[in-house]
Amino acid sequence: MNALIYCRVSTEKEQQNSSLKRQKKELIDLAIESDMNIVKVIEEKESGYEIERDGIFDMLELFINKKADCLLIQDETRLGRGNTKIALFHQLKKLNIPIYTLSYQGKLELSESDSMVLQIVSIVEEYQRRIHNVKIKRGINKAIKEGFDPGKNLSNHRNASGRERIKFPIQEVVRLRRNKLTFAEIAVTLRGLGYNVSKATVHRRYKEHVLLESEEKLNIE
Repeated sequence: MNALIYCRVSTEKEQQNSSLKRQKKELIDLAIESDMNIVKVIEEKESGYEIERDGIFDMLELFINKKADCLLIQDETRLGRGNTKIALFHQLKKLNIPIYTLSYQGKLELSESDSMVLQIVSIVEEYQRRIHNVKIKRGINKAIKEGFDPGKNLSNHRNASGRERIKFPIQEVVRLRRNKLTFAEIAVTLRGLGYNVSKATVHRRYKEHVLLESEEKLNIE
C-alpha cells in the first residue's frame, strides 16, 4: 500500500519543531512496521483551522491522481480542527482514502459525533446533487421543446467579447464530479493544481459541458 505521511504543527516555536520531527519519525516507523511504501512526507507549520494549506493541496492532488492509497497522521487534530477537520474527513471519505494514526496504532476510528456529522453532510450533499441534476434535466427539456439550440448558443458564447475565458481541464472536473466532489472542493483542487478558478466558474463551465453533451446525444439519437 502506498502511504502519504502528513505532519503538522501550528507555530514556529522550537518545541513545535521538535514535535514535527518526532511526528515524522514515528509515522515513518509506523509505515515500515505496516509494510507500507512511503510515497511522500508532507510537513507543515500552519493552523489546523486553515483549509488553504499548500500541504493539503499536495495531499489531495496525490490522492486524486491515485499516487497514494492511504494517509498516515499522528492523530486527527494534525489533519485539521473544527469545520476544516470535518471537511477534509468528508473529502477523503469520498476518495476512499483510509486514515491511519499513531494514536490508534492503526486505522482511525471516528468519534460518534464526527461520524454523525459526516453522515448528515453526505445525505445533504446527495440531495443537493439530485436536485441540481433534476434542474439541469428540466432546463434542457424545456429549452428543446421551445426550439432553443443550447449547443449553438454556447458555441457563440465562446466567441463573445470580454475577458478571456480561464482555461482548465473540464474532463478533470467531470471526473471529480463522478467521485462526488462538490464544485467548491473541485475549485480548491484545481487551484492546488495551478488553475486560478472560482467555484462559480467551475460550476458554469460544467453546466455548459453537460448541455453540449446532452445535445450531441440527442443529435445522435
